[in-house]
Amino acid sequence: MTTRLTRRAALAATAALPFVGALAPAARAAAPMQGRGRPPFNRFKLGAFEVTTLLAATRAVPEPHKIFGLSTPNDAFEAASRAAFLPTDVAQFFFTPTLVNTGKELILFDTGLDPAGITTALEAAGYAPDQVDVVVITHMHGDHIGGLADGGFATFANARYVTGRHEYDHWAAAGNPLFDTNMKPLAEKTEFLGEGGAVVPGITALSAPGHTPGHMGYHLESGGRRLLLIADTANHYVWSLAHPDWEVKFDMDKPAAAATRRKMLGMLAADRVPFIGYHMPFPAVGFVEARGQGFHYVPASYQMMLEG
Repeated sequence: MTTRLTRRAALAATAALPFVGALAPAARAAAPMQGRGRPPFNRFKLGAFEVTTLLAATRAVPEPHKIFGLSTPNDAFEAASRAAFLPTDVAQFFFTPTLVNTGKELILFDTGLDPAGITTALEAAGYAPDQVDVVVITHMHGDHIGGLADGGFATFANARYVTGRHEYDHWAAAGNPLFDTNMKPLAEKTEFLGEGGAVVPGITALSAPGHTPGHMGYHLESGGRRLLLIADTANHYVWSLAHPDWEVKFDMDKPAAAATRRKMLGMLAADRVPFIGYHMPFPAVGFVEARGQGFHYVPASYQMMLEG
């Protein structure tokens, strides 16, 4: 059989060639890597309150067994870590202040390591530092008061301050440089609370000693909804909850801190109340389940999204 290429067919074939070429993908550079990312705030309703957790900082810390389970044999620490799929050579620390908008006042609980961290997280959440009405300090460790001031200037220019009298008096007598620089100049604007004292209606202080002498947590209640801010009562979601009696380097009175952990975690488990832990994995909101001789951390999923 003979095939004849007519002029019309040849022109048609030639005309189609540029179109075919246009269908070929153009060479282009690969999409760039963006690096790790995590939103610096998480917000939910609690009755009439609006609660926002703020990731003021996060960092990797080597040799966690030198911090948690100090008197625990190495094989027991490794077994507990392995069961939770955790490495034993490094831990990720989170520093999470909490912001509560009552509708009348904007209340910040703790201030992170430095002014830059807390103000960046605040601004990402839609607030400026000068909008904060009240700053509550749960205790005076540096990662909680570090963001109070920068070069002698208060970060939260329009705020009043709330903390525990016993905690304040301890650090005032201790000669701590960061306390003397950041907290002491605010004394005239500071209100002192004890157990059961109210920051504002619906927010009351809970004594939680051991981590520091006057360490406090706070109970929030609005519209029949409850939440506990446990601050540093438990500093790790596995090593502190599953093993509440393990000694922790940063607990100043280790037996008292362990007793406080058991008491508060037991209350959370029995009442099935959500909590925010300053050092829990961000967004730092979860529940506590009693399990064996200790407790189990249950991260919040969508429960808090159903509020309000």
